[in-house]
Amino acid sequence: MEVLRPQLIRIGGRVYRKNPIQEQTYQHEDEDDDCYQGLVECAEESCEGYEVVQTPQGFRCTLKAPSLLYKHIVGKRGDTRKKLEVETKTSISIPKPGQEGEIVITGQHRSGVISARTRIDVLLLTFRRKQPFTHFLAFFLNEAEVQERFLKFQEEVLEKCSMDHGVDSTIFQNPKKLHLTIGMLVLLSDQEIQQTCEMLQQCKEEFIDDISGGKPLEVEMAGIEYMNDDPGMVDVLYAKVHMKDGSNRLQELVDRVLERFQASGLIVKEWNSVKLHATVMNTLFRKDPNGMMMSNVMLMLQLQTRPLLAQPL
Repeated sequence: MEVLRPQLIRIGGRVYRKNPIQEQTYQHEDEDDDCYQGLVECAEESCEGYEVVQTPQGFRCTLKAPSLLYKHIVGKRGDTRKKLEVETKTSISIPKPGQEGEIVITGQHRSGVISARTRIDVLLLTFRRKQPFTHFLAFFLNEAEVQERFLKFQEEVLEKCSMDHGVDSTIFQNPKKLHLTIGMLVLLSDQEIQQTCEMLQQCKEEFIDDISGGKPLEVEMAGIEYMNDDPGMVDVLYAKVHMKDGSNRLQELVDRVLERFQASGLIVKEWNSVKLHATVMNTLFRKDPNGMMMSNVMLMLQLQTRPLLAQPL
């Protein structure tokens, strides 16, 4: 890590800098159980966003987290929790593995409870980012007419390019799974899946219907592009997608959905705008005969498509 430019982590509108992770290796223990020994300092003075309740015994703060992440707060032999408790002068109660519930932080001093909560949040975010994606938000673009034209596109590409290195039928998207991705998610519990569904419904009620005018949006898929700067190292080809009426409504809609999910923490903020595209060829599909490797959550808005897929490569 660059000493003068530490990694910054955003949690709930606040910015934190993260010190290096120091891991210890124990024999006969899984690597996933490595405890996180890094110290985190608040990069902003105000940490008042947490709800801390005063009790006769001191102060108390609670938070919810998927049970899959409990082990990263506990650490090997409980070392991580003990370290947090000693350094913040608090007591941290964590549900048993496999049981969903609340993590409870108590202490004599409000500042100590806030410090413990901040460190736990960073721990959770750090190890959540290490989890593989489980779901994604998407519009499906798989109407019959789209599938027919996509299969025609595939047929013509294979006819003209099948002798080219790496070009074969296995790298094409499954026509039934053509989609427009909005964002990738790591959902680790039934509660988080339910939260996602509720948030999608809120988006629909608060701004999707207004942007769409309560009617399906008509889009075109026209032209293809590749994902990197070197044409000789292309792994993904995608069809460009835009509104048939020339408006910016689709881009506005997906950007606002992305912003809402980023604010909730369900999607890690890596960019401010969605690059609208529909993957048609991907070399990773060679490993997955079904054409996609993750579950999906479909956005509650129907799209009417009038595809104009590009000419063959």
